[in-house]
Amino acid sequence: MARWALVSGLQGELEVYEAIQRDLRQVGRVDTLFVLGNLIGPDRDANALLDRLQSPRRGELQPQCIYGWWEDQLLAERAFRGDRRADALRLSQGEAAVDALLQAVDPGHLQWLAALQFGFIELDCALLHGSSADVGDSLNTGSSPLLLLDRLTRMDVNRLFTARSGEQFSVDLTGGGIDSHVRDLEGERQLQQVVPQRKVIGIGSGLHYTLYDPGSDRIEFRTLDQQPGSRGRGFA
Repeated sequence: MARWALVSGLQGELEVYEAIQRDLRQVGRVDTLFVLGNLIGPDRDANALLDRLQSPRRGELQPQCIYGWWEDQLLAERAFRGDRRADALRLSQGEAAVDALLQAVDPGHLQWLAALQFGFIELDCALLHGSSADVGDSLNTGSSPLLLLDRLTRMDVNRLFTARSGEQFSVDLTGGGIDSHVRDLEGERQLQQVVPQRKVIGIGSGLHYTLYDPGSDRIEFRTLDQQPGSRGRGFA
C-alpha cells in the first residue's frame, strides 16, 4: 500500500522544499507527495519554488498541488475569481501585504496556479487546505466535534487532512450517534444518525510535515531541524 507525504505552508521557501525532499529520500517508501496549498506568500519571491514544483528533478516525487489561502487571495486580486478581490487579506494585514503578494509571483505562473484544484479525494480521505466549507477554514484541536463532523460529512469521507491552521494534530471522532427531533405536519419524530469512527488530521506547515499510510492508518508527524534563510522581497 502507498505511503503519502503531506506538506503545506512553503510560502516561497525553496530551501524548505529542498529540506523536505532530502528527508523523503532518507525516509524511503513514500509514493505520493501532496502539497496542500500556501505555496506562495507575501514575505519572499516565490518564483524559484514554483518553477521547481512544476519541473521536479530526476528521481524526485512529482508534487500533487492544490491551492491554499494565499493562492486564493492572489488569484482574486488578479481577477481570476470573478468580481472578488483580496479583501480578506486587506482587512487582516493591509494594502502593503496585498502589494507584496502581487510582487512575489510573476504573471507567468498565474495560469498554473489558477488551474490548481480545491482539494483531492483519495480512498476515504479528503486532502484540503482548509476544509470542505472554505479554503480559509482553520480547523484545530479546539474545534467542536460537531463542526469537525460537519466538515467530514460534507465530503462523505472518514479522514480529513487539513493545513490551514499550520498545526500538527489528530482528532478522533470515535463513533456514537446524533439524536435529533423533527416536528412537521405529521407530528414529532425522533431520528438517530450513526456516526462511524472518523478522524481530522492537521498536517503542519513549512518544516513540519506529515507522513500517512492509508493501509494501516498510521500517521507520522515529522519536524525538520534545518532553519532555512529567508530570501527575497517582503513587507514590514
